[in-house]
Amino acid sequence: MTISSPRHVHSAPLHRPLAAALWMIGSIVFFSTIAVAGRELKGRHDTFEIMMWRSLIGVLLVAGFAVWTGRFREVSAHRLGTHAVRNTIHFTGQNLWLWALTMIPLAQLFAIEFTAPIWVVLLSPLLLGERLTRRRVFAAGLGFMGILIVARPDFSHVDPGVLAAAGAAVSFAVTILITKTLTRHESIVSIMFWLTLMQLILGLVAAGYDGEMRLPDAETLPWLVLIGVAGLAAHVSLTTALSLAPASFVMPIDFVRLPVAAVIGVVLYNEGLEVPVVVGAALILAANWINLRARGR
Repeated sequence: MTISSPRHVHSAPLHRPLAAALWMIGSIVFFSTIAVAGRELKGRHDTFEIMMWRSLIGVLLVAGFAVWTGRFREVSAHRLGTHAVRNTIHFTGQNLWLWALTMIPLAQLFAIEFTAPIWVVLLSPLLLGERLTRRRVFAAGLGFMGILIVARPDFSHVDPGVLAAAGAAVSFAVTILITKTLTRHESIVSIMFWLTLMQLILGLVAAGYDGEMRLPDAETLPWLVLIGVAGLAAHVSLTTALSLAPASFVMPIDFVRLPVAAVIGVVLYNEGLEVPVVVGAALILAANWINLRARGR
C-alpha cells in the first residue's frame, strides 16, 4: 500500500486557487477583446445580430471540439430547465451590455458591470447557501456607494446606457451563481454546448423579429468571428475558474479589467477619465478586495 506524504496531500488543493486565477486572467483578455470588437461593430449590426452570429460560431466550435475529442457524450439533457433559465438571463444581460457599450465610455461601463461580484455576494446565500457575514455586507455597501458615484444618477433624466449596464451586471451575477451550481453536476463541454445552442436560437428569433437581418460583409465578418471566438474562450475560462474555486473568490479577480478598459478607452477611442469614475471605481475595487480578504479568512 502506498501512502502519500503530507506535503503531497496538502499541496494539491493549493494549486486550485492559483489555477482559477490564471483562468480568470484569460477571461479578462477575452472579455476585453469583445469590448473592442463590439465597439467596431457600432451602427453596423444590432445587438441581437451580434449575439446570433457569436452563438453560431460558438456552437460550431464547441460541437466540433466535443466530437473531435470524443467528449460529446458529456452533453447532458438532465438539467435543460436550469440551462434555459441561465442562458436566457445571460442572453438578456449580454444584449444590455452590448447596447451600453455603444452609449457610455468603456471605463464607466466596466465600473458598473463590476458590481456583479457585489450581487454575487448578496445572492449567494439564497442560491448557493454561502454565509453572508458582516464584513461582506459592509463590502457590498461600499461597492454600491461606488456605483452611485460612477453612475451619478439624475432622477430627472435617467441615462439609458447606465441603466442597461446596471441591468447587465445583475444578469451576469445571477448567471454566475447558476453556472456555479451547474459545475457541480455537469462538464464544461455540456455547459458551453447548451449556452451557445440556446443563445443561437434566442438570437435568431430576436434578430429576425423585425423582419430585417443584416448579413456580415467583408468589413464586419472578422469582428463577428473575433467576438464568437473570444466569447467562447472567455466563458470557458470563467466556467473553469468557477469549477476550481468558490464564486466569491473567483469574481473579484475580474476587476483587473477595469484599468484595462480605461486604458483601451483612452488609447483607442480618446475617452477621458473623469474623476467621479476613478473615485467610484476605486471604492468598488476596495469593496471587492475586502470581500476577497474575508473569503481568505
